[in-house]
Amino acid sequence: MTTDYVIFICREMLITGIYILLPVLGTAMVIGLLISLFQAVTQINEMTMTFVPKITVVGGMIFILLPWLMDLMMDFTIEVFHQMIIATQ
Repeated sequence: MTTDYVIFICREMLITGIYILLPVLGTAMVIGLLISLFQAVTQINEMTMTFVPKITVVGGMIFILLPWLMDLMMDFTIEVFHQMIIATQ
């Protein structure tokens, strides 16, 4: 196992993690910004008003994107196992 192999695996792991987390975190950030803007305009400061819509939208995004996310994670895992087989030969 060379350092190039370890760097390759770490790089692929980080890129895959970014691809998985970015849509969900981006959605949560946009929803949070919209709710904060609404609260600033209406001067309503209720904590459940921020939590319930965020958790609902993020849960919906995960449900919608789950097939793509699972495909991405499976491709990464299969690639890592193939690289491990090549590295041990």
